[in-house]
Amino acid sequence: MTLLGRLLGNRRAGDTHIAWNLPNLGGAELMTLTSRHFGDGDAMPPELGAKNIGGDNLSPQLSWTPPAAGAAQLLLVVEDIDVPLAKPAVHCAALIDPAAGHLDPGALDARHPATGVQLLRSTLGRGYHGPAPIKGHGPHRYVFQLFALAAPVDGAPGTTPPNRARPRALLPAITAPVLDRGRLTGTFER
Repeated sequence: MTLLGRLLGNRRAGDTHIAWNLPNLGGAELMTLTSRHFGDGDAMPPELGAKNIGGDNLSPQLSWTPPAAGAAQLLLVVEDIDVPLAKPAVHCAALIDPAAGHLDPGALDARHPATGVQLLRSTLGRGYHGPAPIKGHGPHRYVFQLFALAAPVDGAPGTTPPNRARPRALLPAITAPVLDRGRLTGTFER
């Protein structure tokens, strides 16, 4: 696997297509998103990694400053921008009650999400999928993006409901105004 990682070393999705850069999810960066597990730009601890690489697939603790008044729902999107694909891989997508204020470790578990968390589909399934970059590919950046939305995410008539839609179809279709947003990036390497 190390050889494959080195061969794909220069191939990375980049951040052009992440949720943060979608026109409909633009807005002021007023929320501060933090984690007890890692600082912005720092390495994520091994327990946050996928089980198939020896991690616990534990979603990190996340905290944020209060969203703007009138926030009806929070949207969390976690993307690997260094995956060797055309677009970043969505490792988790969730809708969160704005009254929550934080997520405890493991709150994004597919089988037992925390109260107030509705898990959406991701590139890899439902719930948090920890980092598992190709060995030898170098550090991967995982961007945790939190958006405070003025209205709940609903499917339009005749469309796929949000909890069943694929992330690349759902994210650009969100019409609720973004009141504010915040992001946090962690790195992971094998």
